[in-house]
Amino acid sequence: MRRVLISFCFLLVAAFLFAQERPLNVIVIGAHPDDPDGDFGGTAILLAEMGHNVKFVSLTNGDAGHQSRGGGDLARVRIAEAQEAGKRFGVEYEVLDNHDGELMPTLENRKKVIRQIREWNADVVLTHRTNDYHPDHRYTSILVQDAAYMVIVPNVVPEAAPLKKNPVFLYVQDYFQKPTPFEPQIAVDISEVYEQKIYGMAAHASQFFEWLPWTSGRLDQVPEGEKERLEWLGARRYNVPTPEIRECLELWYGDKAKEITHAEAFEICEYGRQPDKEEILKLFPMLPGSTD
Repeated sequence: MRRVLISFCFLLVAAFLFAQERPLNVIVIGAHPDDPDGDFGGTAILLAEMGHNVKFVSLTNGDAGHQSRGGGDLARVRIAEAQEAGKRFGVEYEVLDNHDGELMPTLENRKKVIRQIREWNADVVLTHRTNDYHPDHRYTSILVQDAAYMVIVPNVVPEAAPLKKNPVFLYVQDYFQKPTPFEPQIAVDISEVYEQKIYGMAAHASQFFEWLPWTSGRLDQVPEGEKERLEWLGARRYNVPTPEIRECLELWYGDKAKEITHAEAFEICEYGRQPDKEEILKLFPMLPGSTD
């Protein structure tokens, strides 16, 4: 009898595990090392903590983004920074070997994007919008959009198995207004992991403490110590909800939205699968109402 009970319990556990959905596979495709971090870092932390798989991809190696270094030397620095950031966020991080500032929406690059999405077996793909100040950002968006349908076409990039269904493609938040402003449709509260996100972003020291302060004329304001640098970076008020994003948060969080201090927001791309509310709750299981 004891053996029968043990076997029965084992079958129950096995059935329960079999019934559970597999972890989500989310891929964030940015133009430069550090782009995915600022756009999705908080949500990535939440997903990783829940056991889901997140990958950050930079389509360029960042070899132009510095005031006094460049070329292969800078690319090696930025790749190392990305790997460290991946550890801090709990995600996989890959940097492709395209020159910074020279990315073009070529067929070759489109195929690279298709392979990335297929090999990750992505449920969700995130990228920039096409109206953006940086040409690399704009062309990254075009490349991802051009791959959106092709990832399910078997005869395109046949060496990489096509996906069985099209992923949900999302745009990350920006502040550009023309020709159309960003339209938040999904918003995630990252208040509790904001400091951890800042810690992950700080791995890109060449960017957040050197290059970007230099471009904005604030290099002399950057502190020396690590603790002070983290406080300084966090005080830049990343991800503070705009009125539009606060309104979107209210749709998902109700009255709690008033207490949210930091959030990441996303717009649904028309070219991928169009999720309803039930699917969005599955793809973003940290949202209230999710059954994950």
